[in-house]
Amino acid sequence: MELYVAIILLVVVAALFLAAGYFIVPLIYTKRVDELREKLHSLRQESIEKSEAQAREILGSAKQEASALQAAAEKELKARQREFERREKSFYRMEDKLAHRLEALERRQSELDKAKAKLRKREQTIEAKLAQIDEELSRVAEMSRDEARELLLQRVEEEVTYELDKRRHELELHAQQEAMSSARKILVNAMGRCSVDHYSDAVITTVELKKDDMKGRIIGREGRNIRSLEQLTGVDIIIDDTPNVVVLSGFDPIRREVARMALERLITDGRIHPAKIEEVVGKVSEEMQEIIWEAGQEATFKTGITGLHPELIKLLGKLKFRTSFGQNVLRHSIEVAHLSGVIASELGMNPKDAKRGGLLHDIGKAVDAEFEGTHQQIGMEVARKYGENETVVNAIGSHHGDIEQTLEGAIVQVADALSASRPGARGEAVESYLKRLQKLEAIGKSFPGVDKCYAIQAGRELRVLVKPETVDDVVAYSLCRKITKRIEQELEYPGMIKVTLIREFREIEYAK
Repeated sequence: MELYVAIILLVVVAALFLAAGYFIVPLIYTKRVDELREKLHSLRQESIEKSEAQAREILGSAKQEASALQAAAEKELKARQREFERREKSFYRMEDKLAHRLEALERRQSELDKAKAKLRKREQTIEAKLAQIDEELSRVAEMSRDEARELLLQRVEEEVTYELDKRRHELELHAQQEAMSSARKILVNAMGRCSVDHYSDAVITTVELKKDDMKGRIIGREGRNIRSLEQLTGVDIIIDDTPNVVVLSGFDPIRREVARMALERLITDGRIHPAKIEEVVGKVSEEMQEIIWEAGQEATFKTGITGLHPELIKLLGKLKFRTSFGQNVLRHSIEVAHLSGVIASELGMNPKDAKRGGLLHDIGKAVDAEFEGTHQQIGMEVARKYGENETVVNAIGSHHGDIEQTLEGAIVQVADALSASRPGARGEAVESYLKRLQKLEAIGKSFPGVDKCYAIQAGRELRVLVKPETVDDVVAYSLCRKITKRIEQELEYPGMIKVTLIREFREIEYAK
């Protein structure tokens, strides 16, 4: 019985548990589901907030980048706009310049057309007059046609020559007015930018002695020391009554320099005998080759010229000991190179060949004692031998106008004249200087119509005064050209000589 009760109780409890589970479990599940839904909602909300924050951050950085890009684009646009405006202004300026030049060319063409029309009209008038004069001469003078023609041609030739001189003078004055300003600017700029020093070397070399009794040691027993020194150096050593001075005289400046250096070292050393003299002269000769090479290298460095043949560099170094009218040739060559480069640059040319030609234009003077011919011809052969191009060769050969010039040759000629004519650059003996001035004035006075003639500014200008009653303006122009050509043909002079012809007419009356 108790067993049945227990079983029934168990069944009832199980039924109760089943009923409880049936009603409670859904409640628990529902609660759990609600919790999960709330958690999911919170997670979703959090994710949305994070996404919105990231979106706002991305949007902010995007706006910043967009602003930066926009600012950069605006800056570039403004820069391009300014460049465009600058180019537009430059274009308008160039257009104005071209328009002015076109107007000037049209005016010049119009003037030339008018001049041609005047000349044609004059030719027609002259032909008509010639016909009339031919008939008149044949009729009145009973001359043959050939005789009358010869007389007429002579008269016409004089008249036409006068008219041509007058017209040529007008045209040259017009061209000079246009070219003078530009040429003056170029030359002044070239001379101002070139700062090469000048100094003059003497023809002989002197060596100072501390004591006068050193002369006897230099001469040596029976003159053996002085003979040995003269034979080894090839110079004449002059020892006279001049106190504390020994004079070295020689044609070759390099030998003279070797003799000076050797003598100074012998005097300093104190041991003067033939063996020591031979040793010292040998060492000095070797050092002289190094000095020559260094001088050539220094010249190329100062002028910025590269690629020269080593032999040309040696020849440049030799010019350090060569003078022309008292001007050191190497320094003169360096200055001509600088001037040529500046002038070529101002003319819009490549200054390389002009500068190279200026540095090498007197290279023939380094070896002119060894070969026949002028230093221009020798320089051309040397430059061509050592690989210089024909433009440079022409500049070397034509810098005195001996052969047809290229533009670079003309530039080198101008630079050479500028360097040579600079005050103080060159000197000459007083006797030859006075003779040149006298010859200059004599050439000016040899022409008819010249009243007075004066050489001024150390012979660099000839001022000619003519008689106004016999020489008119046109004849004065022709006379000035003739005097200039005569000077070029008969005189040798450094630099240039300016010829100024003055025609002055005065009329004086007195009011009483």
